[in-house]
Amino acid sequence: MLRYSNRSLYGLMEDLPAFYFVSPRNLSSSEVEKFFEDLGILFQRLSSEAAAGGSLRKFAANNTTSGFKTIYALAQCTPDLSEELCTDCLAGAYGDIPTNSYGKDGARIVKPSCNIQYEISPFYDPENVAPLPSSPPISSPSPSTNTTNSEGTQVCCIYVMIFLHICCWFFFLHCVVGLKVISFILWLDPSVCAEDADEIRSAESLQFDFDTIRVATDDFSEANKLGQGGFGSVYRGKLSNGEEIAVKRLSMDSGQGDSEFKNEVLLVARLQHRNLVRLLGFCLQENERLLVYEFVPNSSLDHIIFDPIKCAQLDWDKRYKIIEGIARGLLYLHEDSRLRIIHRDLKASNILIDAELNSKISDFGMARLFVLDETQGNTSRIVGTYGYMAPEYAMHGHFSVKSDVYSFGVLILEIISGQKNSCFLQGENMEDLPSYAWKIWREGTTSNLIDPTLTNGSRTEIMRCIHIGLLCVQENIADRPTMTSVILMLNSHSLSLPVPSEPAFFMHSSVGSDLSLGWESSSGVTASKSNFVSVKVPENEAALISEVYPR
Repeated sequence: MLRYSNRSLYGLMEDLPAFYFVSPRNLSSSEVEKFFEDLGILFQRLSSEAAAGGSLRKFAANNTTSGFKTIYALAQCTPDLSEELCTDCLAGAYGDIPTNSYGKDGARIVKPSCNIQYEISPFYDPENVAPLPSSPPISSPSPSTNTTNSEGTQVCCIYVMIFLHICCWFFFLHCVVGLKVISFILWLDPSVCAEDADEIRSAESLQFDFDTIRVATDDFSEANKLGQGGFGSVYRGKLSNGEEIAVKRLSMDSGQGDSEFKNEVLLVARLQHRNLVRLLGFCLQENERLLVYEFVPNSSLDHIIFDPIKCAQLDWDKRYKIIEGIARGLLYLHEDSRLRIIHRDLKASNILIDAELNSKISDFGMARLFVLDETQGNTSRIVGTYGYMAPEYAMHGHFSVKSDVYSFGVLILEIISGQKNSCFLQGENMEDLPSYAWKIWREGTTSNLIDPTLTNGSRTEIMRCIHIGLLCVQENIADRPTMTSVILMLNSHSLSLPVPSEPAFFMHSSVGSDLSLGWESSSGVTASKSNFVSVKVPENEAALISEVYPR
């Protein structure tokens, strides 16, 4: 460990500020109690060993077995501490585990005077722990050489201590990069993130150097520009290791972008699922705010499903895979992650399609975080996209997981019909897609909704998916299924489906709106030209609702 200060710190035990680096991986519920019981025994042993170290080093590392896992751990104090102070510091660090990393398979807690770490894979090499220099043999030096030998020993000790401090510093950096956690973000931008200190300390993002991103995007060249939105511009790039990335560059004058930036860093960095776009990291440097994502080659769903040529390349099996992927991503957000997330802006342009046609939900700038026992919320600032917003949210600002279910139902109908809800035309009349689908379902002519290019595939399966879509867009919130039920409906064809009730119906003339030309970022990875509609909703509620048209 290396410390420096403009005041005397030798022999003082300090435990603040503390930094926490937490693994994103959870232990199974059946092994948590035994794991931390064994970890406590191991740390007690390591603490005693480290504290008993001499004035050159107070360090101990070892492992133990817990069930089918091996726990590797270390404990370390600055060597100037007494045995009692070192023990107190390590005990305090271990006492922080229940509130910061309980249930996780790895963590590192760093305090000014000590640090501890545990992992389920080796992160140190016992053979590379330098042994302390052995004491020279005791002899009776002549009076003439006694002073010289004493000075030589002191110089040797100083060099050894410097060497050990440098080694520990590099070891510390290695562990931080390995965990990909940025705890010093508060120092970099307290105005944006101070109120979210606890969440940021556990964010699993890797902070990128601005110059690295500038080189990767060819200095944010126009040739690499994928799109532009209210948040800022989106660029394609390639890192030095050949990995392709997509970079959101926040507009410096975008207040909304600051909010979205913080939201995405705090949420997406803690979410890991194959059907969610992966946040690789972020960059904070002076006025620059960058979000770095995996690059998804097939652009967003709206560029495919609403394009008459590209749409014809999606047979039913591919469309079904996309529908199922979106459903699994939403289920993870609503139920399976350690957070409960309501996306609030689920639409075709926010669904990315990778090379294997896996769908990935993106753009969490509008998302809301709930604690697990919360089921709904209210807002006076309505944000989202016209045509995908549930009626209770669009009109009254009430939102819940069922709001996302409504948007998912609209997506199902769009994927099957190949037509966009906000632009759906039936003959000479403009009618919203859910209402038209429900009407022909009642008339027994549901096949009229199916995209004419879908010449292959199970008609029974397609009709079942239309039925599920209609259940999702029902006006009554209680009648809409949860995403858990939707997954069961999609995977079990023997499960009978309830009869859908009438969906919410939006007349385009039922709300006053003023139209202005603008741009909207579709996902942070691709963007398309759009029109913004500012809709005046009842009860003086402020609204920002975008109506997006495909190219």
